[in-house]
Amino acid sequence: MRLIFKICIVSCFIFQPVIFAQTLEAKIDKLLNEKFKPEGPGGAFLAAKEGKIIYKKAFGKANLELNVAMQPDFVFEIGSMTKQFTAVSILMLVEQGKLKLDDEITKFIPDYPTNGNSITIHHLLIHTSGIKDFTSMKAIKDIAKSDLSPKELVDFFKNEPVDFKPGEQYKYCNSGYVLLGYIIEMVSGKTFGEFIDENIFKKIDMNNTYYASHEKVIKNRASGYRDREGYVNAPYISFSIPYASGSIISNVEDLLKWQNAIAAHTLLSLATTAKVFTNYQLNNGTKTDYGYGWHIDAVKGKLVYEHGGSIFGFKSMGVYEPASKIYVIGLSNCDCNSPTALTREIAALLLD
Repeated sequence: MRLIFKICIVSCFIFQPVIFAQTLEAKIDKLLNEKFKPEGPGGAFLAAKEGKIIYKKAFGKANLELNVAMQPDFVFEIGSMTKQFTAVSILMLVEQGKLKLDDEITKFIPDYPTNGNSITIHHLLIHTSGIKDFTSMKAIKDIAKSDLSPKELVDFFKNEPVDFKPGEQYKYCNSGYVLLGYIIEMVSGKTFGEFIDENIFKKIDMNNTYYASHEKVIKNRASGYRDREGYVNAPYISFSIPYASGSIISNVEDLLKWQNAIAAHTLLSLATTAKVFTNYQLNNGTKTDYGYGWHIDAVKGKLVYEHGGSIFGFKSMGVYEPASKIYVIGLSNCDCNSPTALTREIAALLLD
């Protein structure tokens, strides 16, 4: 009898986590199968706890014309998740003593007009500079397909009137991260793409992550789509336009490597990483809910660091809950299928 009792106890300890894992997988599958249909554009999703993968699957099609099924290791454009890499690159240069967070942008761009001498690196990082977001300008359609240098892109918006004085308001601004990319180039002597490749991608073995290119043949690249009363191919945009605000391509497993490197302080010191995830304030004391390249939010009452991205044909979202070390990343190859709500729901399931 004792032997049977012992066997039962051991069996319970063995099978309980297995049953839980199967239940969790089924719940996540149900969420994603409802959103991504087998015949339509798809997505890839990964969930991890304490740096280890507990879920990784793909849904739908990577290419509709060739009828190619999506695979979990396929590469997507990640849009504004690029801002995380830009922010960390700036902080690397800060740690190297090559710039300071309170440096005014006129130190690097002397001819920058309208409040340029009162806008700092810090303002650019947390979207409180007041600079007009160039993606909201009507003339953006005139340059969308043009290959511009960073200086030409800055010149496109730098003479626009500011929306407010630096530090007075929070307003999400791609122009600020374009300026940060340009400053990275001037300070490092390398292109933005070269800098992130050498100092981030290669350093942490992100072997499927690149500064995007239309010309380069990239293995396992998913095609992007839109829904216009039926799926159509995403319109062309030169990657020199989103630049340091949105031109990285990657896959879910590489983005887990990225999150693990941030959590382990592989790229930045503990003290500097703390600055990344500080909820900064405006001049009037109101919090912005934005750190350096990450939104600071909550899921089921738990503090999370997150950021999404949107670019023609693609959407992305990554959520990290630091207390339980839970990370969920979702990538979609149709800008009609945002993974934002899904990644938060999956994170909530893991928290439960």
